[in-house]
Amino acid sequence: MTTAASGPARLVHGAGIVMFALAMGGFAIGTTEFASMSLLPYFARGLGIDEPTAGHAISAYALGVVVGAPLIAVVGARLARRTQLIAMMAVFAAGNALSACAPSYHWLLLFRFLSGLPHGAYFGLAALVATTLVPPNRRTMAVGRVMLGLTVATVIGVPVASWVGQAVGWRSGFVIVAALALLTMALLAIYAPRDAAAHDASPLRELGALRRGQVWLTLAIGAIGFGGLFSVYTYLATTLTEVTHVSPAVVPIVLAVFGIGMTLGNIVVPWFADRALMATAGGLLLFSAATLIIFPWAAPHLGWMIVDVFFIGVGGALGTVLQTRLMDVAEDAQALAAALNHSAFNTANALGPFLGGLAIDAGLGWTSTGPVGCALALAGFLVWIVACLDARRRVRVAALA
Repeated sequence: MTTAASGPARLVHGAGIVMFALAMGGFAIGTTEFASMSLLPYFARGLGIDEPTAGHAISAYALGVVVGAPLIAVVGARLARRTQLIAMMAVFAAGNALSACAPSYHWLLLFRFLSGLPHGAYFGLAALVATTLVPPNRRTMAVGRVMLGLTVATVIGVPVASWVGQAVGWRSGFVIVAALALLTMALLAIYAPRDAAAHDASPLRELGALRRGQVWLTLAIGAIGFGGLFSVYTYLATTLTEVTHVSPAVVPIVLAVFGIGMTLGNIVVPWFADRALMATAGGLLLFSAATLIIFPWAAPHLGWMIVDVFFIGVGGALGTVLQTRLMDVAEDAQALAAALNHSAFNTANALGPFLGGLAIDAGLGWTSTGPVGCALALAGFLVWIVACLDARRRVRVAALA
């Protein structure tokens, strides 16, 4: 098999086991990304800082993703995809191991930034590898299978890391992630397709993605529209204890419900996206806005809180949909565009907690993150409208040429 960005790949094992190996990396990444949010109250206390300040560690990780995704995609353009995937997991393992040993808040910021560097490039490259294993009309389904690693992490990895973090200490959560990263390295070494870099691959060709307006519009949809989910999720643990008034033991259960929503979303939504890609993206943004605006009403009631958190999680399938959209509009600069998708979503991961934290600091309460998130989802929908209008204009211009 061949792709636009790599040489012929030798597939020694079946597609299913390859996708499992790729998804294991997503499981490790998802565990650290979301467990860091659920452990926020604990490392805030452990480092002697307040929770909004501790939230900057989440933003530092997101900043690492934003910086690392394009940097690694461009620098690694001439390397085989298998080599890049294994190397990125090695950096990820090191960053999380160092996070577990951080002696102070400022060192933790640095190590979280380091941990985030491989995140976007890994998911982008893993998605590209997965799409080479299936027919073109099942690309979003293939991307969704890889992303299941991340979503299953929110069901299993995050609650386990949160429970261990509560019982043993927040540092143990990062130790678990480092171990998962090492396991992923072993699986990739055994099962990832053995490929070679394309003879015409180059950093300049990858940078060509940045000249395409539709690439930027798609990235903006994710960077803004997905921020609402992170606005709520970052402070969900504290909202559950302070507003819903549940015991800490219940928090991992609700976090698992969120993960179940994300998992089911990434199983069901790609089926629609492979038939109507942009329509599915727009529908998800409006769906997310609706689930987020009712969050303050649902928060005091555990039953309704569980239902709302589940549906907020379903909206997380937007990442998979936009990943495929970028493959359509990036032309021959696939690696950079695919990686930038995760830069966009981690821009959202920085923007959502930041704006949610501002609302909380302003005295609007823990549930104010819901309306903040709704506003971000609607702003993303406005960008979606612009992207659709621009795509139609380009079709008309091409037809007249």
